[in-house]
Amino acid sequence: MTRQILLIGHPGRPEALEIAAQLVKDLGDNDIRVVGTAEELRAFGIIDQPLVEVADAQDPAAGCELAIVLGGDGTILRGAELVRDHRVPLLGINLGHVGFLAEAERDDIHTTVRKVVDRSWTVEERATLAVTASLDGQVLWQDWALNEASVEKRARERMLEVVVEIDGRPLSSWGCDGVVMSTPTGSTAYAFSAGGPIVWPGVAAILLVPISAHALFARPLVLSTDVQIAVELKQGAEAEAVVWCDGRRSYDLPAGARIEVCRADTPVLLARLTDAPFTDRLVAKFDLSVSGWRGTRRGS
Repeated sequence: MTRQILLIGHPGRPEALEIAAQLVKDLGDNDIRVVGTAEELRAFGIIDQPLVEVADAQDPAAGCELAIVLGGDGTILRGAELVRDHRVPLLGINLGHVGFLAEAERDDIHTTVRKVVDRSWTVEERATLAVTASLDGQVLWQDWALNEASVEKRARERMLEVVVEIDGRPLSSWGCDGVVMSTPTGSTAYAFSAGGPIVWPGVAAILLVPISAHALFARPLVLSTDVQIAVELKQGAEAEAVVWCDGRRSYDLPAGARIEVCRADTPVLLARLTDAPFTDRLVAKFDLSVSGWRGTRRGS
């Protein structure tokens, strides 16, 4: 049976066209079929190549053993939407600026293809969040997030008035620009920009980070993954609010809405080609200085 890999990408990037063509050639030489949506395959200029097929637009990941994503973290987040329910691992080839979720760089394409051909990858589970918005007990919207769920004001001129609840008990009320609830995966994204800590991927935690809160107690919190978080918009508040999942999917919230967040049952799977530690990834992606490091002393 021919192996099948889903290609997801950002055809608007010139370098993506070249890499996609090379991927298709190298994978095809090893009898591996590449599938994708008709729109993307056409944009990549590979729709008529041998061993390239158009996938079901409603379910493109069906029957695939791996999804290769060409792009930055935003494209990988889009890829996660397509593969999560099938538990297909994502392998990101970074064409963006930082690319925390990507595993390979554009210059390593031949090495990457060889490891794909040899199935030389391991799978890492990344926790996701379940998000529910309701009003007076009636569910308005449900979604999930790999990086973060955020409740934010829609207009610049007014603050949100929110009350945060943990496991059924009120924690604090804030006037703020919003609240970010993040997984460890998202701790290097929006939560980091809002002042939250970086959390290693293997830590079972959910972050809660207020955004520009006008309050004495408005520090980021690191919570266990079995907590139930709720953010309530105060009744009669004038500021309009919106809930976002991964900065990609949103819902406009009415006054008095309640947003509940907890760990979801279904993770996203990331394919890893090396066992490089997370510390190395931080140093490389943030271009951190390690000048003066001498390492562990051995001997006397």
